[in-house]
Amino acid sequence: MTSDVAVPAPETAAANGHGDAHTTAGFGALTLGSIGVVYGDIGTSPLYAFREAVMAASGAEGVPTPAAVLGVLSLILWALIIVVTLKYVVILLRADNNGEGGTLALMALAQRAVGTGGATIVLLGIISGALFYGDAVITPALSVLSAIEGMKDVTLTFEPYIVPLTVLILVCLFAVQSRGTARVAAFFGPIMCVWFAVLAAAAIHPIIQQPQVLLALNPLYAVSFMLHHGIIGFITLGAVFLAVTGAEALYADLGHFGKRPIQTAWLSIVLPSLALNYLGQGALVLGDPGAIVSPFFQLFPQGFFRGSMVVLATMATVIASQAVITGAYSLTRQAIQLGLLPRFEIRHTSEAHSGQIFIPRINQLLLVAVVLLVLLFRSSSALASAYGISVTGTMVVTAMMGFVVIWKVWRWSPVAAAALIVPFLFLDLTFLAANLLKVFEGGWVPLALGALMILLMYTWRRGSRLLFDKSRKLEFPLADLVAMLEKRPPQRVPGTAVFLTSDPLSAPTALMHSLKHYKVLHEKNVILTIETAQTPRIDPAERVRLEQISPTFTKVTLKFGFMESPNVPKALAIARKLGWQFDIMSTSFFLSRRALKPAAHSGMPRWQDRLFISLSRSANDATDYFQIPSGRVVEVGTQVTI
Repeated sequence: MTSDVAVPAPETAAANGHGDAHTTAGFGALTLGSIGVVYGDIGTSPLYAFREAVMAASGAEGVPTPAAVLGVLSLILWALIIVVTLKYVVILLRADNNGEGGTLALMALAQRAVGTGGATIVLLGIISGALFYGDAVITPALSVLSAIEGMKDVTLTFEPYIVPLTVLILVCLFAVQSRGTARVAAFFGPIMCVWFAVLAAAAIHPIIQQPQVLLALNPLYAVSFMLHHGIIGFITLGAVFLAVTGAEALYADLGHFGKRPIQTAWLSIVLPSLALNYLGQGALVLGDPGAIVSPFFQLFPQGFFRGSMVVLATMATVIASQAVITGAYSLTRQAIQLGLLPRFEIRHTSEAHSGQIFIPRINQLLLVAVVLLVLLFRSSSALASAYGISVTGTMVVTAMMGFVVIWKVWRWSPVAAAALIVPFLFLDLTFLAANLLKVFEGGWVPLALGALMILLMYTWRRGSRLLFDKSRKLEFPLADLVAMLEKRPPQRVPGTAVFLTSDPLSAPTALMHSLKHYKVLHEKNVILTIETAQTPRIDPAERVRLEQISPTFTKVTLKFGFMESPNVPKALAIARKLGWQFDIMSTSFFLSRRALKPAAHSGMPRWQDRLFISLSRSANDATDYFQIPSGRVVEVGTQVTI
């Protein structure tokens, strides 16, 4: 889960792809920050993962046997070692796109390596991005609900208030998003450090009481469990996977913290704490099979300690939810920049950290979806069935794109790349198949959300392509128009006119309409194109490209990375150093606002035409998106059939 939560100042080194060049003080701060932000989701898995897996393994009897407990424990521990440690910490953290990670960053890297034949890569990127939204909806609902359910272990009188209190906490969580996460983030690392310390400490006594639980460290117990439990063993795998959800965050947050801080935090603090806690829960259930109803909270003594743990668990789950919510904003911005979604309003909540953004529309949609999920499922056990599919789907796609990167970018032979990735892909596909068994119990939720997002992204990308091709046929070549205007110039007016266009070879619609209706031309005219690179960020020295095409016409191309929010005036100020006299107060920006109408034959089904048109209408104003002062903008309306 990508997250854009504030981290200490040394973040800039990581963001520029030099995540390992931190000072000692910076390295410590980044490691602490990664514990708070990166590991919130996987760190709260002990609340429900072991319980759900053992209950699935117990089948119809409902009473966990020692063989089931040790088998499940072994599966969980080795899933953490193979999926998280080997696949993500050791291998995928090396597959960075200029220091950035995450599925869309990996998609851009793989697409750049493949070149023109990258349609399949784009499709994989769309699928993984769409599935992430399903994860972003389920994580807050499941995490907070599972923590609040701990109140039942304090006193049963709290039971009727669990769902209302969960909804209240979630509403408050989404309500404060617009204020930015910098202040809250300062507490994330320390709180999660306390959380992991408590996870480890609480497990020591039960392990001493039942030392035979350490047998689960032997992978043969996992193999034996799967061989002797048939379909129940396969179903159990789906629940075991809950222990590794959140592993994607390791890779997604690479640009915020750098490789070494993330690896150090996992190997020295997070993995040992999680392993100890799962062993402690297993030891507790071995001694008292009835404890499986709530093994996590029963690790703590009744009364004050258990009540305090409910509060700490709630704080930890809010942190886990925060990381996913901000990850949804980050993913949306990347999708917009890569042409997969229409422009949405993006607000920056920090001057120091460009990654800290807030997208009101995404925030509203997530809140509605999360609250509906809580009201629909009403318990963490019911929601757990819905959880694994989106994450396993994302992991499968990540492994596939990882193969392309290892083969094409790292220049391994296809056989060597396959030998490295295929075992992980096989494991991911096995987990996905096990989770697909839960489709009718709630697994349909992330699949439905993912399918909806895939449809929206595909429709927007396809519709944009068709519209671009259609517009290009109708437009006049720019070189021919400039030659005509220089030969027979119309009336000139003082100042500079900047015409925004997505096609620098054709005359912008706004320029053609301006000449047609006003019959005047400015003294200086700029044809401005904004490009999105397949790298996360662009060096300011490469931001602006100038091309003089006549004494009064200049082509300017502004380039932004897919992790950046385009600021046109700020970028144009760089052009001064290249010799262009730019003064925002004597410059007018001309934009064409297109009103779309469905055509008889557009190349898409009629319903898809209408969906594309409604998406286009919902897009944020280009003036706001490109941060152009509204007082300097002239909009020209045109009608286009698609």
